[in-house]
Amino acid sequence: MKGLVHLYCGDGKGKSTAAVGLAVRAAGAGKRVLFVQFFKDGSSSEIAMLRQLPGVEVMVCPRHFGRFRNMSEEQRAEAKEAYGALFAEACRKAAEADLLVLDEAVSACGHGVVPEEALLDFLRRRPEELEVVLTGRQPSEGLYAAADYITKMEKLRHPFDVGVPARKGIEF
Repeated sequence: MKGLVHLYCGDGKGKSTAAVGLAVRAAGAGKRVLFVQFFKDGSSSEIAMLRQLPGVEVMVCPRHFGRFRNMSEEQRAEAKEAYGALFAEACRKAAEADLLVLDEAVSACGHGVVPEEALLDFLRRRPEELEVVLTGRQPSEGLYAAADYITKMEKLRHPFDVGVPARKGIEF
């Protein structure tokens, strides 16, 4: 069966959570899952659980750079190199997976740490059966055009806006 491309985007909460849910569903069906995170350090509660599931491999960058807007130009150059290598490794390993989740890949493209054309080229050339999930804010027209599913999370209200910090087990 032909694999499709899912795009979970928008400014609301739930993009990565939706991707995790699909990864759990796929693993429960005996599928092999490769879950790759950009801009995150792999310490969130859902990643801890994914790592325990048979058939799921989690990849994160060995170095965490923090928020892009807080990086110096030197850190941005280092992040581009590190996330580019992470993306290249994910592309190599994707042939062994049934589902590939590229969490925050949209943001990685938007900030230029992963070239969007490289991602689009990968999507065009991926194994035919590979299902791919992309998450992140503000996808380009090219990423919209490449997606078969598009789900936009819209923030109407969020406790962070009134000073409530992220809570373990709820937001991370």
